[in-house]
Amino acid sequence: MLIVLHHSATARDVENIKKTITRMGFKPVAIPGAERTAIGVIGNKGWVDDTPFKDNRAIQEIIHVTKPYKLVSRDFHPADTVVTLGGKVKVGGRSPFLVIAGPCAVESREQVMRTAAFLKKTGVPVLRGGAYKPRTSPHSFQGLREGGLDILDEVRRETGLLVVTEVVSPEHVPLVAEKVDILQIGARNMQNFDLLTEVGRTRKPVILKRGLSATLEEWLASAEYILVGGNPNVILCERGIRTFETATRNTADLAVIPLVKSISHLPVIFDPSHATGKRRLVGPMALASVVVGAHGVMVEAHPDPEHALSDGPQSLHFRELEKLAGQLTALTAYAKKNL
Repeated sequence: MLIVLHHSATARDVENIKKTITRMGFKPVAIPGAERTAIGVIGNKGWVDDTPFKDNRAIQEIIHVTKPYKLVSRDFHPADTVVTLGGKVKVGGRSPFLVIAGPCAVESREQVMRTAAFLKKTGVPVLRGGAYKPRTSPHSFQGLREGGLDILDEVRRETGLLVVTEVVSPEHVPLVAEKVDILQIGARNMQNFDLLTEVGRTRKPVILKRGLSATLEEWLASAEYILVGGNPNVILCERGIRTFETATRNTADLAVIPLVKSISHLPVIFDPSHATGKRRLVGPMALASVVVGAHGVMVEAHPDPEHALSDGPQSLHFRELEKLAGQLTALTAYAKKNL
């Protein structure tokens, strides 16, 4: 439920309404805004009886929100959320288009350092790299784990780049959060609710990837877990969904980007590498995501994709990433003026 107050409502009015919500066994969430002041009611499992508020003259409107997500909805938060990464890079709203790039997996210090040096030269501010790699086959490379985290930590301290890596277990969250700037929840863990809850206890920015066959409602409900835990710094990432089509690794659902932006205030980025699985498709799909309104892209790039231990066929060569970065800069400038 969302309680919208009149502009004339006082601080005492707000406090009294919050106390009433608490007495009812729910949690009040103040939602200040430029055009309205509202109080959200969360913690309810069903319809909330609004009788206790009927005669309150400070209340302009009561809106019953029946979605399984509330805090991520524009009903509760009409304005775009802008997430700050590492205290210096912003994503969301009208912030500059964000490019995140790097190898699927951390393989060695030399590999990540080479990548970081190239990203810095190219102007890409965020390095991605997997330390823990949940793989379909148990025989595939599973990552360097804590050793990979140490490499990422060293790289960010030496280069000044921001670093994002996937966290796969609740017990890993404190360690990973200490070593990197941004946490990632992978597609296979989108509904790992214990992990989402633990990440919600941090204040680290989180990239939440859409599940392999997740609906929009399921994806946003997963984001709700993180916000309910107290962490508002969530970035949604569309990475393609599983369909009957096998010509590409997944089916890129670009239509979901403008759709989710109309429903939720959270930033949304696109991963064309996992969406397509084919190097030659990464560039065109990354550019297409600009046109449909994505706030950024996350692409895989590797010093030697042909010998990558993970996802080589969808990883860009450095020269291809440099070309794409230039195209994205030009297209985002055009889109800002004309779209």
